[in-house]
Amino acid sequence: MIEFLLVVLILVAALVGVLALRRRARQTRRDAGLTEAQRAIVAEEVPLSRALPAEVRPAFEARMVDFLDQVEFTGCNGLEVTDAMRLSIAAQACLLIANSGAWYETLRSVLVYPDAFRSKMKDHDGYVVTERETVRSGESWARGPVVLSWADAQQGAEAPHDGHNVVFHEFAHQLDDLSGATDGMPDLAPGQSHAEWRHVFDEAYAQHLYRVENHRHTLFDPYGAEGPQEFFAVAVEAFFETPHRVRDHAPELYGQLARFFALDPASWRQP
Repeated sequence: MIEFLLVVLILVAALVGVLALRRRARQTRRDAGLTEAQRAIVAEEVPLSRALPAEVRPAFEARMVDFLDQVEFTGCNGLEVTDAMRLSIAAQACLLIANSGAWYETLRSVLVYPDAFRSKMKDHDGYVVTERETVRSGESWARGPVVLSWADAQQGAEAPHDGHNVVFHEFAHQLDDLSGATDGMPDLAPGQSHAEWRHVFDEAYAQHLYRVENHRHTLFDPYGAEGPQEFFAVAVEAFFETPHRVRDHAPELYGQLARFFALDPASWRQP
């Protein structure tokens, strides 16, 4: 019995030692940030990252290092995922959390297709379930994975002023889901009022629905009319890509998003 306990203690000590070594190695990588070669790739692939304020960049890079440590990228339909693809997707995902306390806690996998992919969807009408196939550029599943079309992810990164970015959209869903439900009500920043958030978003969503249903020009992607969770995701896209428009035409919504992300992109992006 004593010999057995000694073996157990030795194994536990060894495991603790291995975990400690891994934590130190991870912290060393975080402290070092990206290599110069990686920085050059990110700057080339994700132009928006170049606009980040200098004081935010160390945290942004640390988040990227953690993301690349945690998440496995898998190519689908014959796609070989390159380092440049990993860095591009990681940079876009981490722009959202560059200055906040949020983290993609449950995400372990990103699946990347060469371009738009087919996905089966189920519609429920009482006891009747209808299955249909749709073509999609991205999907976000509760607790992961995230599924992306590389062609659309690359296009979204290369056009940072058009208000459309599939990586921002799907990772907004990941942040939304951390609250336990993907419903447009994420875990807010410390001190941020849930009642105020709900009031501002409900009003903005109602206005968006009205404009879409009446075929009027919208500040946000019309797809946001599909539900509160989609409205949150398209609002996040617009917040980062067209911040001046959002600030000028929906200032209360902009203020809520600025508090949530602890970022004010209108102050460091050109109109």
